[in-house]
This record gives sequence, structure tokens and C-alpha cells, in this order.
Amino acid sequence: MLPVRGGDGRKLTVWGIRTTWSTVGDGEFFCPDCGGDRNYRRRTGRRRFTVLGVPLLPRGAAGPVIECQGCRERFETEVLDHLTTTRFSAMLRDAVHTVTLAVLAAGGTASRGALEAAVSAVRAAGFQDCTEEQLESLVEALATDEGRLGLYDVPECCGAALAIELHEVLEPLAPHLAGPGRESILLQGARIALADGPYTPAEREVLATVGAALRIASEDVTRLLSAVRAP
Repeated sequence: MLPVRGGDGRKLTVWGIRTTWSTVGDGEFFCPDCGGDRNYRRRTGRRRFTVLGVPLLPRGAAGPVIECQGCRERFETEVLDHLTTTRFSAMLRDAVHTVTLAVLAAGGTASRGALEAAVSAVRAAGFQDCTEEQLESLVEALATDEGRLGLYDVPECCGAALAIELHEVLEPLAPHLAGPGRESILLQGARIALADGPYTPAEREVLATVGAALRIASEDVTRLLSAVRAP
């Protein structure tokens, strides 16, 4: 904009570009400036050439942008790729729960130590009301769902449907976790597997699938499984 001074010394804008914004959507996102979950408005704009504040000629479109309703800062739409704190917590809980069930399905629920380790992991992830009986029932339900496990007739094979489920739950979470965070999920599963003795072939297969879904290199998975100790 081109400012000039009027007779009273105040600045007057002779000409410039003004953007008029319109809201086309809303939602919740993680605001980098606020440092937490906030509501946002998705906005698009139209630029116009103005003379003395009067819009005259269109100068093209602006945006879309994401405007935080807390701090009013505007961001590129890529900011929505960052998980909200609420969504991240839910995905992490689901990841631990799914890995726990998969490991129990591979090793069985006969061991009290394995069930205790499983309940401890699931409760720490956020399911405070989880019990051993609930986990046993869920594993039994998985066993009756034909094709989900594939672990009983051929113990050394992780069922295709179970492998797909692990990938569906873990792969979307992996990019949002640093290396130690991804390893922590794998190690929780490993400790459950070791609670009733050395890894079985089925447990190793499940844990290898977990590592692959979390984008952990196979050699690192082998190293981590060898280094972890039973609870």
C-alpha cells in the first residue's frame, strides 16, 4: 500500500491491495502458536486493488488458510497434518491395546504373568478399567473369528487379517512418533511375550509385524527383541 500524510499529519492510504476473507469450513487442530488443540476456520480470500480504501479491480484469490480462533494466526493448510492432542492420545491407546491383544493371541492367555503384564500395559496407555477377564474374552473372540488370527493351526504364522489390522492401527501413528516412542510400543509387546517364558515362533512373528508397521528396521527389531528383559 502507498501511504501519504494528510494535512493533520495522519497517514492516509492512497492505493494498495486488500484481501476479503470468507469462511468455508471449520474444525479442531493443533495450533503451533498456542501449543495446544484449538478450533480453526478454513478461509479463502479475494484480493482487490483499492484506491482510497475503495475496492476497484480484482487481483486474484488468496488462500486457503487455516485461521486459529484462539490466537487468530493464519497457517498453511499443511498444519492440519499434525494430530490434535486428543486424536494422538486415542491413536496411542488403540495401538497399545491392539499390540497387546495380538501378542496374547500368539502366546495364549494361560499364563497369569502374561495377563498381568498385558493389563499393566493397557492401563498405562489409558484404559484404566481394563481387567484380565476382559482381555481373555477379547482374545477368545478373536480366536473364533475365522481368518483373524491364523495362529492356532499354524503357530509359526501370523494371520493375514491380524497383520492387516496391526498395520492399519500402527502405520498412521508411526510418522507422529520419534524413534524411542515407536520402540516403546514394540518393547511393551515384547515384555508381555516374555512374561511366560522365551518367545514362541508365533510371538516373534507378531512382534516382527509390529516393528514393520511402526517403520522400525528389521535388524533393529531383532536387536530390540534380544535386548529386552522380561518384566
